[in-house]
Amino acid sequence: MRWLRRIGRDFKARQHMDAYALTVVVFAFAFLSIFSDSLDENLRWAVLFSGVGLLLYRLTLPDEPAESPAGLLHDRSVYDVVPLSSLLAEARDVRVFAPSAVNLLSAQTCELMRNTVLARERGKVRIVILDPLEKTAVRQAARQLDDSIEFPVQRLPAALDSTMERLRLMRGWRTAGGFEYRLLSYSPGFSLVLVDPETPRGRVIVEIHGFHNASTSSRMHLELTRGRDERWFTYWLNQFDHMWEAARRDDVTPSSVEVPRPASADVAEAQE
Repeated sequence: MRWLRRIGRDFKARQHMDAYALTVVVFAFAFLSIFSDSLDENLRWAVLFSGVGLLLYRLTLPDEPAESPAGLLHDRSVYDVVPLSSLLAEARDVRVFAPSAVNLLSAQTCELMRNTVLARERGKVRIVILDPLEKTAVRQAARQLDDSIEFPVQRLPAALDSTMERLRLMRGWRTAGGFEYRLLSYSPGFSLVLVDPETPRGRVIVEIHGFHNASTSSRMHLELTRGRDERWFTYWLNQFDHMWEAARRDDVTPSSVEVPRPASADVAEAQE
């Protein structure tokens, strides 16, 4: 029923808790009054007047404004006003999917994650990107993400190589929190950022890649919250979970990466 779903949403978002608490008390006293006359008269009046007082107080509150489309729909320019650092300040669970994630995983953002999410005992960061070994999928994604941009500033294959190097370095960090990444076999046409999605303050940011864009920063974003958009919030949360399960782990370990050896004295002399 709709009213039950509405109550469930209010509880998840911690809204109108005073009204629900007083409603429970009022109904409890009404029920007890049916079967017992031993309840104190003054207590009954106190409960009654509390309910009337709360009702009058709520009548004086202004109507909640309808959600502005600007709060739901935007592009990357919104992060000039509300920087990513404000989303990660208290976060303990961050999940990301992007074909290369090269823009998100800048040196500054990685350092921010290390000092916030990954610095917490139960903090965790999970990243999924396109598998660079899936050459056909990379070429197809490059057509959409590179060739359809009027003013490109980077290319997907090079961006993937840069991100892979950064992810492998981050995997070696020693932090209180946990860091993992996986590789997906194709790009589904969107990117995701989820912040604390299992909590009432959870937030999901969906970037739709589209068919043609002036620039990467002009793509449409949907910003969903659990309390306001429960159905589609859960939908995109499940999308990430399915991608995480379908993606593979990187089989390159730090020990298998070739490290240049210093030249011997004989070689150095020969070069001189």
